[in-house]
Amino acid sequence: MVKRILAVDDEPSILTLLSFNLERAGFQVLQSANGREALDIARTEALDLVILDVMLPEMDGLEVCRELRQEKSTLPVMMLTAKDDEFDKVLGLELGADDYMTKPFSPRELVARVKALLRRSQLSEPAAEVAASPVQQLTVGDLVIDPSNYEATFKGELMTLTPKEFELLYYLVKNSNKVLTRDQLLSSVWQYDFAGDTRIVDVHVSHLREKIEDDTRHPKYIITVRGLGYKFEGGRA
Repeated sequence: MVKRILAVDDEPSILTLLSFNLERAGFQVLQSANGREALDIARTEALDLVILDVMLPEMDGLEVCRELRQEKSTLPVMMLTAKDDEFDKVLGLELGADDYMTKPFSPRELVARVKALLRRSQLSEPAAEVAASPVQQLTVGDLVIDPSNYEATFKGELMTLTPKEFELLYYLVKNSNKVLTRDQLLSSVWQYDFAGDTRIVDVHVSHLREKIEDDTRHPKYIITVRGLGYKFEGGRA
C-alpha cells in the first residue's frame, strides 16, 4: 500500500521540492501551507508520516507537533528547522518529534530519513522484532518491557512513550551492560545509513531518564560512558 505523507510548509518552493522528491520515491503527498489546516488534515486523513516546518502561519509547527503527539502518539513526525536554530531543534524533539532536518536539505537525505522513519511498520530491525516476534517480556528491576504490545511499565505504571522512545528503551535493555555508541544507536534505532546528528539520541535518552530515573543527574539505569555513548545497567546501588 502506498504510504501517505503530509508535507507542511508555507514556502511554495519547499512544498514543490518535497512533493516532487517524495512522489518520485513512490509516496502519496498531501500539502498544507499553514499549521491549523495541517492539524485538521491530520485529524481527518489516514497518514503515515508528517513533515512539518517550524515557522508556519496561524499555528506554528511546534504547537502542531504538540497537538499531534497528544492525539496521534504513533504518527511519525519530522520537523524542518532553520539551519542555525538550535532551540527549535531541541524543543521539537522534546515535544515528541521523531526527527528533524535543517534547511537547506538534501532531497536524497530527506527521502532516506523518511524511509527510515517508516520502516517501523515494515518489519525491519529493531522495530520489526519488537512488533512481530513472540519474544518474552524483558524485566529489569521495576522496568517491564512488553515487545509484543509495544508497551513498558515502570513501578507498575504504564509508561507514556513515543515510538522512538520505546524502540530506544527496548534496544538499550536488550543490549544491557554493553556500551553502545551514539552512531550505533542511530543506525539500529533510527536506521540511518549515514552519519546523523547524535543530539537526537541524547534528547531521547534524556526523555527516558526523566521517566525511569530517581535522579537524572546520577542515573542508575541509563549510564553515560564518556566519549563513547550509553550503557543500560540493571540498576546500581
